[in-house]
Amino acid sequence: MYRGSQKHVLDWTDRSTFLVELAQLLSPAPVRFSAKTMFMPQGSRAPDEARLERFGPKWSHSTEPWSDLESWWLKHTAGANTPNWDIAVGCLIEDRPGLILVEAKAHKRELKVEGKRLDGRASSNSHENHEHIGRAINEACLGWQELDASIEFSRDSHYQLANRLAFTWKLASFGFPVVLLYLGFIGDDGISNVGAPFDSDDDWQSVFFQYADGLVPLRMFDCRIEIASSPVWLLSRSRPILEVSPRDST
Repeated sequence: MYRGSQKHVLDWTDRSTFLVELAQLLSPAPVRFSAKTMFMPQGSRAPDEARLERFGPKWSHSTEPWSDLESWWLKHTAGANTPNWDIAVGCLIEDRPGLILVEAKAHKRELKVEGKRLDGRASSNSHENHEHIGRAINEACLGWQELDASIEFSRDSHYQLANRLAFTWKLASFGFPVVLLYLGFIGDDGISNVGAPFDSDDDWQSVFFQYADGLVPLRMFDCRIEIASSPVWLLSRSRPILEVSPRDST
């Protein structure tokens, strides 16, 4: 049984109008779709979220630089994962092959402020991956600071946002234009037992920018920025849900 943001992502990506609605939501970012456009997930018939080292080669028909992306993030790949993306879309941005990456939320507790956790019983490989990820995020933060010195993020706080910003920077450094979209789903009263749902666009925007405050400034959103000659857009948008989540009977 799907609930919350996962349900709303699958409901939306199941619609034949998904790409049209997504393009409208992304304005003013110059995104264009073609016959080669690929996205994950694709509704409840194909609900798996994208991991970029797997999604990328299918979309771009090349293993490079996707293996480099994985090794940048992980020292030991066996039994370890790069971040999953709620929605990933291979598209054209300024007529260049690029990516739309979506992080979706349906209630306020989904905007997590915790750092990356490491179990005290973790293996030596996990410890080494933990340190490796920390260095990758620090490298990305330094890259972002070349654009704005006030940007500050790390592995040890707001990890969810930090890894999204890190991957956006790394992909741009590889030459891919990127749109990073934070998306709030509005009006899911069915999940009020786990967190307060967003009740309007104003509510979503207020909560999101309070969450991001101190990591990335508001002025970085809704404008074209450039990383290593690649256009990048940071966007915060909302959309009404298509159907309320089933209530949890437990």
